[in-house]
Amino acid sequence: MVTVFGSCNMDLVAYVATPPRRGETVHGRAFSTVPGGKGANQAIAAARAAANTRFLGAVGDDGFGSRIRAELGDSGVDTAGLRTVEGHSGTAHIVVDDDGGNSIIVVGGANDTVDRLHDGDAEAIADSDCLLLQLETPLRGASEAAEVAARNGVRVILTPAPAEPVPESLLSNVDLLVPNEHEAAVLTGESDPERALPALLESVPEVVVTLGAQGVCYGNRAGERVRMPAFSVRAVDTTAAGDTFVGVLAAALASGTDITRALRRGSAAAALSIQRKGASGSMPVEDDIHEFLERATD
Repeated sequence: MVTVFGSCNMDLVAYVATPPRRGETVHGRAFSTVPGGKGANQAIAAARAAANTRFLGAVGDDGFGSRIRAELGDSGVDTAGLRTVEGHSGTAHIVVDDDGGNSIIVVGGANDTVDRLHDGDAEAIADSDCLLLQLETPLRGASEAAEVAARNGVRVILTPAPAEPVPESLLSNVDLLVPNEHEAAVLTGESDPERALPALLESVPEVVVTLGAQGVCYGNRAGERVRMPAFSVRAVDTTAAGDTFVGVLAAALASGTDITRALRRGSAAAALSIQRKGASGSMPVEDDIHEFLERATD
């Protein structure tokens, strides 16, 4: 069982040739509204990769909240722990350019109420193989969730995004940290991922640094190192590629898969996702991942 404690948003996505500079107005060529948020994205990715998955978080009592709940449920995620609160759901305002790059503004909304565990959350976390956390909800709630998981022997995987310093009270209960290059630099002051990785291992037992088109690098305190290149595909939209990777990685680890194979499965899922538009809608199902890896091996 993979449990995700975290954020869910409605993504408001504008597609442009080149993103606007400050004070500039540009013409967009398409617009979409897609359920997303780092927490929900990771939950959907894990569920589509055939993991039993539950989500703990909050949506507003608006139309966006209803759509987010439906998207999670339709993807096979258990939403019994998804509360509805007064006010608006979280939103992410995303600009995607023709190179597949993106910039994002997140407005917390209902996610700001995910600042502590609510009735049933501790029991759900304790009855899990992996707990996934991110930083789009208040640190207090994530820290409390991680503490419960650690107390019950549940593996804690943290995506430290958006990039900000993470308190020791949270890191001390994290088993696997998954930053991208920028987040690793914020946490360590090291711009070189190869130097950031050992610095991060001073705080947590295992680290995966995601490197975009350069793949991922993994290390643990026992001295094991894995460098895995990314699959070569044409990027259409990189939104949620990192969340896809983490969700599928967690699904694999929860099933007992070794770290090298889990990294490869996560990388394959991310490669599939960036070839499609959108966040949650771009995430592959288990059969897609299996077929992609079979072709990659041939």
